[in-house]
Amino acid sequence: MELRAGIVNGSWTPRAARHGAFLLAQLPAAAAEALFAELGARQPSRSTLERLPRTLAAHWEAHRQDWEAAVQVRETVPGEATILAISVAGVLAPLQAHAAERTAQRAAAGKPASGPTGSREVGWSTLTRYNRAGARRQTVRYARRPAHTKVPLGAQGQAEAQALLGARPDLRGVYLADGADTNWELLAAGDLGLGGTADRRLERVDFSPACPHLQAGCEAIGGESPLRRPAEFARLKGLRKEAAAGAERSSRTLNYPAGRATSTRRKRIRSALPYFRNQRGRLLYASSQRQHLPIARGGREAAGKPLVTQGLNGSGMAWTMAGGQAILPLRSLLQSERWALAWPLLAADFRSAVVIPDGNTEVPLPLAA
Repeated sequence: MELRAGIVNGSWTPRAARHGAFLLAQLPAAAAEALFAELGARQPSRSTLERLPRTLAAHWEAHRQDWEAAVQVRETVPGEATILAISVAGVLAPLQAHAAERTAQRAAAGKPASGPTGSREVGWSTLTRYNRAGARRQTVRYARRPAHTKVPLGAQGQAEAQALLGARPDLRGVYLADGADTNWELLAAGDLGLGGTADRRLERVDFSPACPHLQAGCEAIGGESPLRRPAEFARLKGLRKEAAAGAERSSRTLNYPAGRATSTRRKRIRSALPYFRNQRGRLLYASSQRQHLPIARGGREAAGKPLVTQGLNGSGMAWTMAGGQAILPLRSLLQSERWALAWPLLAADFRSAVVIPDGNTEVPLPLAA
């Protein structure tokens, strides 16, 4: 009966497993345990709840490519979509695996700690469809635990993009990332059929992560004047976004006072400029806005905060690598509005046909519905 019904972990019926997974994708195990107790029906323990997403994630990962392809086939790309924005980034999360060893290795090599002790960067990616007026229509979100150069994340996003472009080859591509070379290398590595021409694919540095570099420069040229710094930042931020050649004009505005500043202020001013010089061709925000093309992923709201930070960075949370990764696929499916399409595939993987002997014959029992 358990095999036919698809019992998960020996105690979860498919419906109960779906409810438990839905809760655990949005709440810590302790909060989910309290909610089950308050509802007064099934009352799983915290350890039982913690095992559920790990089991589901293992089954999902074993079939991920096939199941994601199956979901993509069933999903409808909004007809009014004309733009596909592809972005990749990372956010720190408290993943504890080998934290002490990593800290010791970096210290031995004379390198500073990279983020809080015990934290690792979790890579995330979004693929967002916009209409001709620049309004968002649909977003698919992915996140994966730390891996060298985010290669698994890139392969996952590339497969998604190829499926979308296969169904809608007319979509125009926009790549969005911060200034990190690894993110741009990852985006460039994918062969999405967009080509390298400006009419099919654009590259833009996300406007939001670029602003702190501009703000640092404005604070340096503002000196001791507390009123000048925010006013100058607001002016240059608007200039960079809306004016033709705004990036170069704002950079010249920052660079000009450096010649007359003290050595300390000069160093602070000029330390903000290389970011913009290195990304010169990806800062054409005004032309993008005229064409209603996205210039930002929505800051960390794009995926880093709702998908990773809110799921893994709650007060008192600390995750193993396996535990953290187990939550991410469930949250990705929910936030990509694919839960209803994906769950039947996952639940069916726990069901098996059963054959029982009947005298000299064997009678197959059908799978449970």
